[in-house]
Amino acid sequence: MTSGSITNVATVPQRSPFRYPGGKTWLVPEIRAWLRALPQKPEVFMEPFAGGGAASLTAIFENLAHKAVMVERDEHVAAVWQVILEDADWLAEEILNFQISLESVREVLSRDPESLRGKAFQAILRNRVQRGGIMAPGASLMKAGENGRGLSSRWYPQTLARRIRSIYEFRQRITFFKADAFDLIPEYLDNETTVFFIDPPYTAGGKRAGKRLYSYNEVDHEALFALMTRARGDFMMTYDEAPEVEEMAARHGFFTRKVPMKNTHHASLFELLISPRPKSTVAVSCLSAFQTREVKQEHHPRVRAAKNRRSPGVKCKKERPYYSPMPKRY
Repeated sequence: MTSGSITNVATVPQRSPFRYPGGKTWLVPEIRAWLRALPQKPEVFMEPFAGGGAASLTAIFENLAHKAVMVERDEHVAAVWQVILEDADWLAEEILNFQISLESVREVLSRDPESLRGKAFQAILRNRVQRGGIMAPGASLMKAGENGRGLSSRWYPQTLARRIRSIYEFRQRITFFKADAFDLIPEYLDNETTVFFIDPPYTAGGKRAGKRLYSYNEVDHEALFALMTRARGDFMMTYDEAPEVEEMAARHGFFTRKVPMKNTHHASLFELLISPRPKSTVAVSCLSAFQTREVKQEHHPRVRAAKNRRSPGVKCKKERPYYSPMPKRY
């Protein structure tokens, strides 16, 4: 199943301090639609491969979930999130006061910081000045950069400081763990009010991008899929389009949908969204005592039931995505 049009990321709020390879800003409209269509607001939004955290920040900033649990194994990325949630003003001021030049960048990146603060600042700087935001070993510094501005082309001190301080304001609703996703996911599987957004490094189906982009890129995808069959709550997984991934999803009883996107080279391609249920488009109608969701397909029993209860003269809300009920898992 294929749906949607390519998201113009300029229309999506930029909240993460990272410019993350494989970041999910372009997917924010899908994440919003998914969360808004759930029968109730999730108590916990879990992002076990947090990275730049765009999904969790969307859920919290837009009040689409009560709390977010972010998990990241990479010690450098983790340091940034830990400092933001505990010591945001220090990191913001460090960024504002840094005088960027080739010499100052090389000096900071050559350090072997022992403190959490030092690791966090180094990680943010590395992320902003290396090509494509790649932080894995071997990545090189930008040369020309945006509009020929070189290293400073992605270094926006005021913007970064503002984002960091904005995230800190929501610290009571965000819990961060520096941990392996496979250690934390099982703790939340039995909770029906927890939803998962799972965006692992793309190494399944022979894909190599994850190995090139991320320091921690080894993921047992079969084990991850098997783990999610035990989830009582909803989830959304994202993967590169690959026949092997679609086959793996089918083996575990999951549904796949292709969504269009553009990569960093502006080439159009598709990613897979994987969920425990099929997605349908529905019209949400204002009906007599209940707001009944009508599935557009005329043969669906929900349509007949809704028609019988329709209140004449009542205006209806706009259409929005609807996810059919979760299959029971025992």
